[in-house]
Amino acid sequence: MTTTPRWRKSSYSENGGACVEVALNLPGTVPVRDSKTPGGPVLTFRAAAFAAFLAGVRTP
Repeated sequence: MTTTPRWRKSSYSENGGACVEVALNLPGTVPVRDSKTPGGPVLTFRAAAFAAFLAGVRTP
């Protein structure tokens, strides 16, 4: 069974649409895409790698 990604943007996204969207509903993977081109390419990361990335950008 394939699950359809539920895309979301950051709540801080107020810059006219120039941002990325992520789907956090797919077990084990996190797809990322450009919000300006929703039908364009999608980068897919392992969930653990994406969590490590977020931890790194949140660290002051």
